[in-house]
Amino acid sequence: MALIVMLLVPTAVGLWLVTGGRALSAATARVVALAAAVVGGLAAVAATLTRPVVDRAWIPDLGVRWHFEVDGISAPLIVLTAVIGVLVVAHAWAEQPWADSVQSGSAATYLGALLLVEGGALAAFAARDAVLFFIAFEVVLVPMWLLINRFGDRHSGSARADASARFILYTAVGSTLMLVGILVLVTQAGTADFAALPAAAAGLGLGQQTLIAVLLTLGLAVKVPVFPLHTWLPAAHTTAPTAGSVLLAAVLLKLGTYGLVRLPMASVPEGFARVAPILAIAGVVGILWGGLICLVERDLKRLIAFSSVAHMGFVVLGLASGTETGLQAALIGNIAHGVISALLFVIVGGLKHRWGSVDLAVVRPALREVSPRLGFGLILGLAAGLGLPGLAGFWGEFLSLVAAWNPAQHTGIVRACAVVAAVGAALAAAYSLRVARVVWVGDAVAAEAPGRAPDARGVELAVIAVLVVAVVTIGIAPHLVLGVTSEAVTAVIGGGR
Repeated sequence: MALIVMLLVPTAVGLWLVTGGRALSAATARVVALAAAVVGGLAAVAATLTRPVVDRAWIPDLGVRWHFEVDGISAPLIVLTAVIGVLVVAHAWAEQPWADSVQSGSAATYLGALLLVEGGALAAFAARDAVLFFIAFEVVLVPMWLLINRFGDRHSGSARADASARFILYTAVGSTLMLVGILVLVTQAGTADFAALPAAAAGLGLGQQTLIAVLLTLGLAVKVPVFPLHTWLPAAHTTAPTAGSVLLAAVLLKLGTYGLVRLPMASVPEGFARVAPILAIAGVVGILWGGLICLVERDLKRLIAFSSVAHMGFVVLGLASGTETGLQAALIGNIAHGVISALLFVIVGGLKHRWGSVDLAVVRPALREVSPRLGFGLILGLAAGLGLPGLAGFWGEFLSLVAAWNPAQHTGIVRACAVVAAVGAALAAAYSLRVARVVWVGDAVAAEAPGRAPDARGVELAVIAVLVVAVVTIGIAPHLVLGVTSEAVTAVIGGGR
């Protein structure tokens, strides 16, 4: 029942809010949505503890089943998604994009879209059938497009149209490549079940495995996103409402890396090994490219978006190493980036809501003086993002570099990528300190300048506090994630060998 409730409640309530509940008042819609998110979140936690299984025939002729299950790889991501789902719905008490929207959006539509993203992501992480995973993945994209297009930045209709068009165009192309790869894999292997695919695909020739790996990796690289397929992300982040940016960074990007683990890495390991050096190179180019742009970017929200490209580069570098350490690095890096990016986007979104813009060229008073709670959250998020030991971001980056220095294959190329990635980590420190100097330290002569931000309080403060605790907890107790994933990681890498 926990698994069924986890999947059904957010999705059903979200669909009802979008279609039939639009006449509800904003207050009623918020209560209904929060109740659904909390129930789904509690069910998700219960499902990760009890590990139930739902397995029923769906399309027998194609061997496709309603097969949902939680294992060590999906469990941390399910908990992350459930927690983020509750936080973004609760955040609607602090920020109300439907009130500022120039479109005909309502509170119910906005909150329903949030729940649909959460429900679709939970289904994708729990799916143990490749076709079912693809369908759940695609369900997430429609409500996310709605959030960007209808509830995005009210100041520029052209920016909303451009960002939503890029989002749907890029993700549609990625989905097409992924679907073709899945269909080829399932047809050749004779099964769509994740547990049976590695053994069933083992008999495929190296050429077939490579073709499948290329299709799947390209399609999923758009979703991560990996350089140079990342150009849709900054526009989407900059335009989306705060909750949309949080879901996009903390949940949707993780579907891409999760798919890389489940499909090419686990199912066609020999083919993925041939693609791995290219993936590693693309990852480290993204680390450098994102870091260099962050050194000069003026829009703070766009800067955080480009930093996501850099951080996800470390995740794909870990995957490309082909080792247990690398996979562990990718999995904990996923979770760490999820909570860090969520914290930063909540704070930066709150500042944009207060100031009207987050242009770093505008002189403003020190955030640490006028809004110390927001300032503390910002400086902690920046410190975690640059990989400071003791905070969440350290473990993913450190373990990725260790794994890339001792890869399972292509030692010379991947080791060179590790060196370049270490330089990228230094760039992260540079742009984080730049933001801290401009926003947190501020300008001493701007004490009376317009744009003084009231400090976080109430629901906004509670959301920030939860994310701060998560960032610190993962940093000082990484075994909470690594202990859950270790057995499943051994199975994936062992199956690949």
